[in-house]
Amino acid sequence: MQSPSRRAFLVGRRAEQSPWDAFLSRLRRVAQGQVYDFSTSAGSARLVPGHMQDVYQARALCREYGITMALDGVPCASSLDDAPVLWLEPGSAMARCERLGPEDPRWFVQPGCLVGDLESAGLPQFRDQPAHLTVAAWLADRRSCDWACGQTADSGLTHALLLLADGTQANLGAFGVDNRKPLDNLRVQGMIPRLFELSANLQGAEDSYWDARYRLDALSPLAGRTVNLAHLLLGHGGELGWVEWLVFDERLGAPAERPYESRYGNRPGPGAAQRETDRAVRALFDPDGLFPAQGQDLHGVDT
Repeated sequence: MQSPSRRAFLVGRRAEQSPWDAFLSRLRRVAQGQVYDFSTSAGSARLVPGHMQDVYQARALCREYGITMALDGVPCASSLDDAPVLWLEPGSAMARCERLGPEDPRWFVQPGCLVGDLESAGLPQFRDQPAHLTVAAWLADRRSCDWACGQTADSGLTHALLLLADGTQANLGAFGVDNRKPLDNLRVQGMIPRLFELSANLQGAEDSYWDARYRLDALSPLAGRTVNLAHLLLGHGGELGWVEWLVFDERLGAPAERPYESRYGNRPGPGAAQRETDRAVRALFDPDGLFPAQGQDLHGVDT
């Protein structure tokens, strides 16, 4: 019988895989969906998940190999060319959109559902929005989710399940005396006091628009409206986590009145205080930097 050492001598040693190739090889073994390698020098690939389990596997592998996990399809997405990145595109396998009940005004929506389908269903906040966008990309777009300060309830968003970088699933929804569900999650429970503290540092007038990237004004809604932690995701650029599903109430939605670009055409953009607060919010959600530090290029007004 030929010994292993002699066999290795005859056929040569197998070349060691690069960390990127090893990552792709492992991802392909476990993923039910499609993996596309863009063959860039830094390493770039796209995963179209076949099941939510693919996202869980991708998160664990990205964290193990130090690879950025980015939402694909975000308008004006940053290129992220300097480091290895896995783009996740929520496709048809994650595109459910249905009422919670026959007469229920609330809609259960998965991240791959198209904005055009939601507009056709009669949800007014999606009126005149790009029909081809996934709801995940729409939610991540800071320009589309640009309601006036304290009026994030006009998004119609009532609940979100967010996958954080460490694998925690954060239930984000209404928060107040009558609804303490977010406190069921220890990770979110630890974040809430700091989020309110950061929100208090950046208060705007009720008729003004929010300059910072992350919508901390959701924690200071107009009188008569309820604090909703899900609204922190409006315009988050794919930088705080991966959205597993959303719930919208068709009775609450209203289109944002004016686009982000028109307000910032001749303005310098968020100031130092807003940028510092944005960094603090991101550090709460993603302290290890699994998701992009800048998922969306806002043309000179980035935080």
